[in-house]
Amino acid sequence: MKALITGGAGFIGSHLTEALIDKGDYVCVIDDFSTGLNENILHLQDYHNFSLVNGSLLDKELMDRIIDECDIVYHLAAAVGVKYIMENRIKSFKINVQGTENVLEAASKGNKKVMIASSSEVYGKNGKIPYKEDSDRVMGSTIYHRWSYSCTKALDEFLSLAYHKEKELPVIIMRFFNTVGPRQLGCYGMVLPRFVSFALNNKPLTIYGDGNQTRCFTFVGDAIRAIISLSQCEDAQGEIFNIGNNQEVSINHLANRIIEISGSSSLVQHIPYEQVYEEGFEDMRRRVPDISKIYEYIGWKPEYELDDIIRSMIASPVCV
Repeated sequence: MKALITGGAGFIGSHLTEALIDKGDYVCVIDDFSTGLNENILHLQDYHNFSLVNGSLLDKELMDRIIDECDIVYHLAAAVGVKYIMENRIKSFKINVQGTENVLEAASKGNKKVMIASSSEVYGKNGKIPYKEDSDRVMGSTIYHRWSYSCTKALDEFLSLAYHKEKELPVIIMRFFNTVGPRQLGCYGMVLPRFVSFALNNKPLTIYGDGNQTRCFTFVGDAIRAIISLSQCEDAQGEIFNIGNNQEVSINHLANRIIEISGSSSLVQHIPYEQVYEEGFEDMRRRVPDISKIYEYIGWKPEYELDDIIRSMIASPVCV
């Protein structure tokens, strides 16, 4: 099997690259290194079943060529992280929408299977918890750019399903809920690696808002198991799946657990969202996945608990 991974030098992409190489697949990675890091895949570059293309999803001719040479596409490349999206507005739109269109169009020419990475952000402000794959989307005003990422990922899903319906393209959509683990950077707004890095340096852990908002954190190894299993499930084609841990934790509790487990002397401080993002920034109080569908299809459920995840990230810290 020859796999193409877009964004393969990124956090999830590099872990997926390792897993596929370990099981004997040939893996081609394409990355423009705007957020991916060469050191994430440097240790793989002498493997006979690995190749790297330094290029952009926006290069249609390039995408046509490399997708024609593969059997399956894992489309993980995207502009990610609230902070990055807020600071790179036009570029984020182009990468997330035009880039996905280029992948789907190239894949349709050879009817190649495409695994589409989406996000829990598509649920928006829906307060009905837990989120099922067919739950309604509730969006904020277009005045607030914070909702643009959610809309681009929803467009990706609509477009992917359109290719599936009209051209019978085998697509599978994966909605990730706060995937975390070693190699994840905190500089794009990801809370757990940021907290771990600060705790290890005994710096204050800054929480946006009151800290009572809750999230569910999925270990990257669990997510990789889900991705690979879904890719092998014929019944999953044309379907959407939540990939997440359904164990809820407040950001306040998260910060305190990281301080305790790391033995840090860090303090916790709270600041308003407006000091970090634009005025009127909106956040969800809760975000919890219903994972019954993915369990029904492939028997998947997360294995790692929060304390295990924290310890793994303490053992492999990153700079923020």
